Amino acid sequence: MHPIFFIFVSALLLLIQPSYLLAADTSSVVHITRLEGTVNFDGVPDEAAWQDIAPFKMVTQFPLFGLEPTEKTDVRVTYDDEYIYIGASLYAEDPSLILSSTKKRDDSGDNNDWLGVLFDTYNDYENAVGFQTNPSGLRTDLTVSNDGIASFGEPPLNSSWNTFWDVETRINDEGWFIEMRIPISSLRFQEKNGEVLMGMILFRWVPYLNETYIYPAISNEYGGYSMLKISRAQKVVFRNLRSRKPLYVSPYIIGGFTQLNEQNDDGSAYEYDRREKLNAGLDLKYGISSNLTLDVTLNTDFAQVEADDEKVNLTRYNLFFEEKRQFFLERASLFNFNTISSSTLFHSRRIGLDDDFNPVPIIGGIRLVGRKGQLDAGFLSMQTAGTDSLPSENFSVLRLKRKVINENSYIGGILTSRVGMDGSYNEVYGLDAIIRMTGDEYLKLRWSQSFEHGMENRPFAMENGTYLVNWERWKNVGFYYDIFIGGAGKDFHPGIGFQYREDFHYFGGIFNYTWLMGKHSPIMKHGPGFMNINSLSQSRGVYDSRDIGVFYELQMKNYWSFMTALIYNYENVFELFEISDDTHVLVGEYSYPSIYSTVSTPLTKPAFAELRFQGGGYYDGNLVSITLEPGWNMSSSFI
Repeated sequence: MHPIFFIFVSALLLLIQPSYLLAADTSSVVHITRLEGTVNFDGVPDEAAWQDIAPFKMVTQFPLFGLEPTEKTDVRVTYDDEYIYIGASLYAEDPSLILSSTKKRDDSGDNNDWLGVLFDTYNDYENAVGFQTNPSGLRTDLTVSNDGIASFGEPPLNSSWNTFWDVETRINDEGWFIEMRIPISSLRFQEKNGEVLMGMILFRWVPYLNETYIYPAISNEYGGYSMLKISRAQKVVFRNLRSRKPLYVSPYIIGGFTQLNEQNDDGSAYEYDRREKLNAGLDLKYGISSNLTLDVTLNTDFAQVEADDEKVNLTRYNLFFEEKRQFFLERASLFNFNTISSSTLFHSRRIGLDDDFNPVPIIGGIRLVGRKGQLDAGFLSMQTAGTDSLPSENFSVLRLKRKVINENSYIGGILTSRVGMDGSYNEVYGLDAIIRMTGDEYLKLRWSQSFEHGMENRPFAMENGTYLVNWERWKNVGFYYDIFIGGAGKDFHPGIGFQYREDFHYFGGIFNYTWLMGKHSPIMKHGPGFMNINSLSQSRGVYDSRDIGVFYELQMKNYWSFMTALIYNYENVFELFEISDDTHVLVGEYSYPSIYSTVSTPLTKPAFAELRFQGGGYYDGNLVSITLEPGWNMSSSFI
């Protein structure tokens, strides 16, 4: 192990020491009433026990903030030793307008009525778990990260996360009704002096009115993800909420055979190749305490994982595919260490797949995540078997984060290690911080270095390092800006990470101005924007790409939306790259204009569509793309 690692581990251990954080403000907390009596879990919260629970008062968030909801909405929350319950009576003047177009898990979109709840279970002002349903009773569970703020275009939520919970719904001539029950064993939280402090957000979407209702009163000035603004959640207290320390065991057995019939080289006969497969293994999840979870996997099988959407790469940079395997999704945001765009020091998709996306057998591994006080900690270690192209390898990650200064700021560090049985190694350390400077102004700082077998590995050198300085206003009303400078050296290689490009300095900004319109305007919001993004090759000292453009976005209160952008593109190609087997881009400099336009109709109508157009230059040629995606909400079972 490189000596710099021992210095870095010592620095990380300092994070465990007591901080100077002030205690969280609990002056406006709401105490959740404990359930007295029984609930008949049938989808209608009409039992006497529900009547002793006070409803939460919602206000409109979209299209106009702070108004009285058009439709009466009654949502109540309670709990007992086993579950947290949500009971909702969602009235409708005309129940025939209620939309329910799917029963598929995690598929609730704007073409459904829905109700959701978010819990910031650790009260960390940054992350949450969410539970959402529609009139068909589908279950959507998700995690929210980064305080609900998109980062470099990446949404702040992950719907691939699943846990155990139940929901029942009913529709009648008054509206639709819900009873949710979330096992306490499905949540991770901290208990202090017999109390658990969480953040909570409730929201309802009414598509036939194009209205969103929310509790607490979080304004819509944070953009399309305003309802996910965790730092504005209502603080709620549960008394005597105890962890159940669950143990979940998921064994598997898989068998089958493959027979391949191919002609021999001279075409005179067929050669038969028959292969049989029989395998078994298991995953284990254990809640060591209310705030510490252990995952163990043996002879891991990921055959049940949802397939990736196919992508066609028309650039010279790498494509990013998100993690969907459940083993890696428990508090996955803790391990995030993003630099520029989707580049990150830890990307769990590197474990169990080789560079050509072929499966690599996983012998086993452990994963431990939790929170103590203001310290978040995560550890992962996995061992893979050897293949024809790779030796048996160990993958390990240690991640620590600690709140500092205020509830919206943290400092942290990460260590990643990839060690092969053949003596090869790749080790990376990183230091990061997000500081809320004032109001909605945030400063993000990141620095890391890689040390690799066979490389020069100079400490604190830029050639094997990466950095990011980013200043952003986390509010999307009025003047918004995102200014950044970052880059990665030519010898920086994160062995368990993802890097969409190499050897570059990256700088520029995105600026826009958004107007929220008044009550009598058919427009909800609109405004122009400007972008200037530049990349230079570090080793060559010249530009390798530039994108300069202007754009305009408009969204109507009936949820028609329009966007158009005009962009000047510059590409300096240093090495020939392949788009397809018979199409290549040659070395040289290219500049060309492009135009992008999108028109979307409301998903709330029986028929809806999105039209996208792209046209202009493409290196030394031209590109025209017209995409029409129509849809029809036929029923709750068919789209």
